[in-house]
Amino acid sequence: MPGIAGTLGLARRIDDPVGIAITFDDGPHPEGTPAALEALAAADAKATFFLCGEQIERYPDLATEIVAAGHIAALHGYRHRNMLRLAPNTFVEDLERGIATIEDAIGLRPELYRPPYGIFSYPGMVEVKARGLRSLLWSRWGHDWRASRTGTEIAAEVTRDLDSGEVLLLHDADHYSEPGCWRGTVAALPMVVERIRSAGLRPVAA
Repeated sequence: MPGIAGTLGLARRIDDPVGIAITFDDGPHPEGTPAALEALAAADAKATFFLCGEQIERYPDLATEIVAAGHIAALHGYRHRNMLRLAPNTFVEDLERGIATIEDAIGLRPELYRPPYGIFSYPGMVEVKARGLRSLLWSRWGHDWRASRTGTEIAAEVTRDLDSGEVLLLHDADHYSEPGCWRGTVAALPMVVERIRSAGLRPVAA
């Protein structure tokens, strides 16, 4: 919730006077990620991909492709689990394994972290910060984890009344959501980028 995130010092926006951060959760995905990369390339836009370690292990080449295309590879945990349901030592193991998986795949240590479901525990916040990771939640979403959502619906919701510094949450994968939901996201991307630019803003990586 915005109020709680603010009290805890958890960022939901970026400090950019003209930028809108496009972000994706839950990948990489063998179909959704390449399709999202193609749409971003066509629109000449950059984004941040919050990746799950267990999916990087399945598709390491896609993590490499994300970075090679000029996007940011960030951490979404090793497994997609609610932090509040994990013992502190279990969360630490998941966090460190996720960091190591990204490093092994792309040769870079991630700088950004977003927890699954956007849910933090206080001990989890401490452990993330202790490892030098910067946390980033989001300020807008398009409910694009639902397969019934069309690209037009997703784009309209996630870009409504845009203001500089917004962080948009999208999904390039359906590993943890409704099968095929990434198709609506990919269809929405050209509209999302066009609306950002029409508002006098620019799409950026976080």
